[in-house]
Parts: sequence; C-alpha cells; structure tokens
Amino acid sequence: ARPACDVIAAPYPAARAAAPRSSGFRSRVIMPAVSKGDGMRGLAVFISDIRNCKSKEAEIKRINKELANIRSKFKGDKALDGYSKKKYVCKLLFIFLLGHDIDFGHMEAVNLLSSNKYTEKQIGYLFISVLVNSNSELIRLINNAIKNDLASRNPTFMCLSLHCIANVGSREMAEAFASEIPRILVAGDTMDSVKQSAALCLLRLYKTSPDLVPMGEWTSRVVHLLNDQHMGVVTAAVSLITCLCRKSPDDFKTCVSLAVSRLSRIVSSASTDLQDYTYYFVPAPWLSVKLLRLLQCYPPPEDAAVKGRLVECLETILNKAQEPPKSKKVQHSNAKNAILFEAISLIIHYDSEPNLLVRACNQLGQFLQHRETNLRYLALESMCTLASSEFSHEAVKTHIETVINALKTERDVSVRQRAADLLYAMCDRTNAKQIVSEMLSYLETADYSIREEIVLKVAILAEKYAVDYSWYVDTILNLIRIAGDYVSEEVWYRVIQIVINRDDVQGYAAKTVFEALQAPACHENMVKVGGYILGEFGNLIAGDPRSSPLVQFNLLHSKFHLCSVSTRALLLSTYIKFINLFPETKSTIQEVLRSDSQIRNSDVELQQRAVEYLKLSSIASTDVLATVLEEMPPFPERESSILAKLKKKKGPGAVNELEEGKKEPNSELNGGVEQTASTTSTPSPSADLLGLRAAPVVGSTAPSTGNLLVDVFSDTPTTTTALTSDAEDNFLRFVCKNNGVLFENQLLQIGVKSEFRQNLGRMYLFYGNKTSVQFQSFTPTVTYPGDLQSQLNLQTKPVHPIVEGGAQVQQVLNIECLEDFEEAPLINIKFRYGGTLQNITLKLPITINKFFQATEMPSQDFFQRWKQLSLPQQEAQKIFKASHPMDSEVTKAKLLGFGSALLENVDPNPDNYVGAGIIQAKSVQVGCLLRLEPNHQAQMYRLTLRTSKESVSRQLCRLLAQQF
Repeated sequence: ARPACDVIAAPYPAARAAAPRSSGFRSRVIMPAVSKGDGMRGLAVFISDIRNCKSKEAEIKRINKELANIRSKFKGDKALDGYSKKKYVCKLLFIFLLGHDIDFGHMEAVNLLSSNKYTEKQIGYLFISVLVNSNSELIRLINNAIKNDLASRNPTFMCLSLHCIANVGSREMAEAFASEIPRILVAGDTMDSVKQSAALCLLRLYKTSPDLVPMGEWTSRVVHLLNDQHMGVVTAAVSLITCLCRKSPDDFKTCVSLAVSRLSRIVSSASTDLQDYTYYFVPAPWLSVKLLRLLQCYPPPEDAAVKGRLVECLETILNKAQEPPKSKKVQHSNAKNAILFEAISLIIHYDSEPNLLVRACNQLGQFLQHRETNLRYLALESMCTLASSEFSHEAVKTHIETVINALKTERDVSVRQRAADLLYAMCDRTNAKQIVSEMLSYLETADYSIREEIVLKVAILAEKYAVDYSWYVDTILNLIRIAGDYVSEEVWYRVIQIVINRDDVQGYAAKTVFEALQAPACHENMVKVGGYILGEFGNLIAGDPRSSPLVQFNLLHSKFHLCSVSTRALLLSTYIKFINLFPETKSTIQEVLRSDSQIRNSDVELQQRAVEYLKLSSIASTDVLATVLEEMPPFPERESSILAKLKKKKGPGAVNELEEGKKEPNSELNGGVEQTASTTSTPSPSADLLGLRAAPVVGSTAPSTGNLLVDVFSDTPTTTTALTSDAEDNFLRFVCKNNGVLFENQLLQIGVKSEFRQNLGRMYLFYGNKTSVQFQSFTPTVTYPGDLQSQLNLQTKPVHPIVEGGAQVQQVLNIECLEDFEEAPLINIKFRYGGTLQNITLKLPITINKFFQATEMPSQDFFQRWKQLSLPQQEAQKIFKASHPMDSEVTKAKLLGFGSALLENVDPNPDNYVGAGIIQAKSVQVGCLLRLEPNHQAQMYRLTLRTSKESVSRQLCRLLAQQF
C-alpha cells in the first residue's frame, strides 16, 4: 500500500540480503537504541486480545472498548507523556489497519513529531503517512514539523521526514518541499543515507507533480552523484536521473559517459571487490540493471572512447552469461539473467552493432530450451524484437525449429503465444510456407484465448508472402475449415478482394471453394466465401459436368437453411447472379425465390431481396440483367483490413515492432504480388492493391495560419530539435534498409516503413506519443531544399492534429522520382506538449538508390558495359578505411539493401563484389554498375561506380561508401 516507504527504507536490497552488518554501511544512520520501556506492553496485550476473539462481534466489542478508553485518555485533564501518546497512537493505527475507521487521534500524532525521541517521532510520522490525507486541516502543522526536522541536520530525523514526504506524496507536500529537497540532495555535507532518501523522495514528488519540481543549478550537479563512492546513493540517483531525463534529455545527457564509466567498473569487478553490494556472487545487480536502463534513454554515445567502453561492457556481460554458474541457488541465476536481459535490451535499442546483435540472438537461443519457463518466455519476447533488425534477422531464423517445437509442446499458454509472435516476426519469403503450415497445424489444438490472433497472423503472412496465390487461397480456406469461428469478417472479405483483383487465381479459387463446400460439415464462413466466389466466377468451372451450374446451385442451396440471415441474404444475391451467368438455372431459382419461405419471410431484408430479385429476373431483358449483375470491379486497397484488426487487437506499437525491418531485397510492394512481364508504368487496377497510384490527398505542406498566429503570440517557450549528427547517422542507416525508427526522444518516436517500385514509392510514417499527455496542434510539414521540388514529387496525407498519450498515428507519403537528385527532403514536425511548442526537423530517408531496379547479367555483358562507361566523368571512385567489421554476409546484405543485383562469379577475384541496376526516374533511366574491392589485410575498401550520368555516379558512390 505504501511502496515509497518500502523503497526508501531499503536503500539497497542486495546489501540487506547479503551483508546487513558489513562495513559498507558505516555511513548509514545508526538508529537510536530502543529502551526497555519502549516495548509498549499495553499494545501487545490489545493485539493478543484481538487475536483471541472468537467472532467478529467480539472483535468489534473489544475495539469499541479500546477506542472509548483512548478517547477518554486524550480528552482527560491529565497531560499524557510521550510514551502514552505513542502507545495509544499505535493502537489507533492497528485498529485502522484492521479495517475500522479512525476519526480522532490525529492531533496527538502531530504532537509526537515534535518529540526528540526517535521512537515517538517514528510512530508520529507512520500514523501521518497512513491516515492523514492531503486535504487535512493539519497539513500546515505537519509541514512545519517536517521543515524543522529537515533543518535540524540530524540525519535520523531528516530521513524520517523525507520518508513521510515520499509516502504522502501530495501536491501540497510538493509545493512546500520541492525546492528544499534538491538542495539537501546536492549539499556537500549531507550524509549518504540522507542523500538516498532525498533522491527517492524527489523522485516520488516528480512523478506526482512534475510541474512543481524546479529545474535549476542542481540538475547538473545531481548527475555527478553517479560518481559517488556510496553505491546506495548511486542506485537512488540513477532511479531519479532516469525519470528526469525522459522529460528533459538534453539537461542530463552528460550522465551517459558517467553511467558507462560506473557500469564498466561494476562489470569488470570481481564478486569480492564489491562485497557489500554483491548479491549471490553477482556484483551490484540492481544498480547494473538501472544503469543499462538509463542508457536506453539515449542514442549510442558519439564519443568513440565512451562507445568502445560500453561495447566492452556489453561483451563482458555476454561473456559472463556463458560462464559456469558460481552458485546453484536461484537468486544467483535471477540476478545474472536480469543484467543479461537488460543488456540485450540496450543492444536492441542501439541496433547498430551487428556482432553484438548476433551474439545476443545466440545467447537467447540457448534460453529457448532452458528448463525455467520464465527464461524461455523472456527469450522469445526479446527475439521478437531482434527479428526486426536487419543485422540479426537471419540469426533469429536459425532457431525456427526450436520455436516451432515450443509452439507445439509448451505447457504455458503465454509462452506458446510468444512463440507464435516470434514465428510471425521471423517470417520472410524463404520460410513463409513452413511457418504458415506449422501455425495452421497448431491452430487445431490452440487455446481458445489466442486462436483469433493466430488466425489473423496466418492470414497476414499468407497474403504478404504469397508468390503463388493458389497457395494463398488454399491457406485461407484451410483456416476457415480449422478455426471458422475465429475467422473474422476482415479475413474472408480480404480473400474475396484478392481473388477479384487477380485474374490468374479466379478459376482455381472457384474450383477449390466448390470442393470445400462438398464437406458434410461446412462452416458458415466457408458458405459465405463460396457463395460470393461462385456467384462471380462459377462460370469458370461450369464446363465440368461435376460442377455444372445446377450442381453448383444445389450445393449452395443445401446449406441455405443452416445459415444465419446475413449469409442467406448473400446466397440470394448469388442466386440472382446465377440467373445472369447460367440462364438454364433461371426457372429453378425463380421457383425458390417465389416460395413462401422467401417472399413471406419474417425477416424484412430477406423478403425484400426475394421480391426484388424475382421481379428483376422476370421483367428485365438479358442486356439489362447483364448490366445490373455484371462482375464486381477490382477493389481499391489502402491497407490490409486484417493488419488493421491485428493492430487494434495487439496495440499499434506491438504490431509495428513486428512489421518493422521485414522488408526484403527486391521484394514486391505488397509483399506477395508476382512480378509481371510488363514494364509499363501504368499497371492494371488489380496490380495496385496498395493504392500506390491512387489520386493522393494533398497534405499539409505549410503550417496553418492558426498555428502560425499561436506561435507568434505565444508566451510559452519553444523546444527546437534541428538536424544533428545523431539524426544524420540515423538517416544514413536507412540508405540500405526501408524500415526502422527514424527518430526517438523522450516524447516522440517516429517509425518508417517504405516501399519502392520503379520511379514510384510509398512511405508510412508512424508518429508515436511516448508520454501520457496528448500532443496538440500536431503538424508535420514536408519541405524541399534547393531544386529538389523539380526532381522529386511528394504528396502527403494529413494527420490528425491531436495525438493522444500512448497513441500512434500514421501518415502516408506518395513519392515520384522525376529526375535524379542529391538532397533529401526535410520534414518539420511541430506540436505542443504541456504548453511548450516542440519543433523537430529531420531528413526523410529518400535517396536516389531507392529507385534502383536490380538487373541480372552474365559476366561477358557486365564487362562489355563496364568498358562502354569508360569516360572520366562517368566514373566515381573512392578508397576508404573500413569503419565496421569486414563481414562478407553483412556486406552482401548491405549491397542488396542498396538496391543493386549482386552478380556471382563475374569478378575474377572471388573476394570482390559486383552489382548492376537501373535508376528509374520519370524523365530518364540511368544504368549503373558497381564494383567493391575489399582489402582485409589493410582494412580498406575501393568502391567504383560507373553510370551514364556523372551526378548519379558521384551520389551513389558517396552514399554507398558511408555504409562500410
């Protein structure tokens, strides 16, 4: 009920558990010894009486008797001494904890605060912490007593008063003491135990009333508490700094180097070096976890020395995880694994060290078969995030058999759910059929609580990676057969949309659904899909006597009486479509429509359809009937409705994490549409499932007048984030990938998911509000540096101006490359947070290589074209030192991500890489050849680009060289 008190009372749990009497606690306050008379025998007798009561009535009677006695003592003429007040206040506190209301004794408790005896003051503060609310008339007296104790410089009394402030934690307390506590915290003569209590007390006040805690000179000094010799002070300070830097990261960015330094000392120390803070042979585990969590508030350190030291720390943590345990006790493994998992979280957060990411993946892979269920759960959860990184995705895929086995054999449903999430995250074109097959197999015995989610995931994966759409149709029909009750409308709507939009699968879908309907027990969703598809494309299988028009009709009508009203209405529409497709069925269908069960149906919808369809078939000519009942046109598509439903079910952040980073080299726009032979820039409507070439909505390309006036006349300060080196580094990471986090600070996270084909592209920007407070006047604006507007056409869709706390909104950008370009467009994001205008400017990750179309060619053609592009202005070359480990697999992945085709067995030197492609712009196509020659001994590269246009050669060479 009072967590703050518990936290403050235990400055460092590890020390309390491992060495409560060790020399490391010499600086702690030694509490006054309790005298013999402080045992409060009367309280012990009262508690004993309560415990001995045989019934609730007897307990209430005894309590009422005691309350009457205490009331008479407080109201008596004789002044009570401190011991008596303490005893009676303790009894009232015990009665309150039993669940009875207490409406007196508060003044006596306040009087105890002025006592010079520790035990009396302690009971007074305890009573106030539990029973006095923030609206009490006594709050002024209490505040005066607390001020006196804080000013007394008696460390015992200062700690008691700080505990009380933290436990009450009211706004009134914050107003009274928020400016005083920081001074105590950073004062040079404050004892260590008081610093601990002050740091945690300030943390509590900041969480309850952040606007009342002033940011001043103390903020720069509190960071240096990370260097304090007392580990308890450091632990409390890290908790405070972590909370503060989430709102004001720039004020505390110096903490990164100090945190790395302190973490390095802990990680490199032996268990005997920090005896007072060693918990089951693990040095300072709580502090290590807090430091790792603090570092996750910031991007990777810019200082190479600090970054190198941090990488060493993380490598040491991963190495220690491989060492044999020093104790068989569970506390040892828990502390060790807590540090390991937090280190892995930091590695994932940075997403910039391929070696660490792969090592983290391998370490988690070992936990997948651990006997401890919690470790298996955490390993699966962390690997879900690792699967979204371009560096570790392949390493995660190597554990596919273990994860599938976990899905089948785990006893705990939550672990099975995480296994399903991981399979979904690691799925790509190479393993999609295996994963979908295993998830379908599991679905037959899956827990009811997760069936709907698995159905959605199978449907998304089947569509995303369906190169062969007959496989997609089979998968969805299997899904309906196995778990029809959990197949939502979005799923069967989606399969119908795709069948209608793809001519090559319509006949197969009609044949397959016809066969599925012949099963004796057929789910209603199967009837819906069958009715719709046969009504549209039944003519494609009508030539087979086994599926003649009359056979199709009789099969569907045999299910009619078993279906709900909505399905019957759909089947009636199918029947009228049959009359148009198969005139020979007209009399049979009219007879059905004319029956009393239809035209006199109690449901008005069915009755109206039967009457109207009967009349339409009777009086309309063949031409009119064909016009009214013509085949459905292709559906426009913006976003898969199934994916939208999964986002709603799991939360937007969870799905975006899984979707992030799963773009493959040369993958198609909707993940599963086969490339057609046509190279025309105007595809058929059925190919445009993503609506990429739909008429875009003109977005907010300039701030509104209203917002501009607010900015001009506002008295509130503006927080501006201009283009920084961090933002530039983040931008460069997107040269060879299309998905990831573009920007993140304590308020806002901006994720990117993009896809490109020929000279067109589409980018999804996900704006995530990381706070609990809504963003107002949220306005993203795209601007074009220099002549970029004539080279690149961007059309944005507007974003809602309000972003609720914890919510995520999406903005879509349609992109068209008109001619080659060098500068990237900028996006400026303005919004109000807590009255302060935030202003962020970033480069959009749109570079010329995004419009690369990979081109395969044999060795002879490559060198012939290489010689043709021999003019000096057509070549750009750069020799540079490797800034990353020269790993061949990583190099290949980056070249493929850059957009070119990777040509095997072309270069005489097998260590060299050659690639080819065409830059697609609306006005021009530029052929490109590249050659990358690594020198492993010298840790150098030579990169050569040859294209038919000088500016393209120069720009591609510059972009690609920065990746190695």
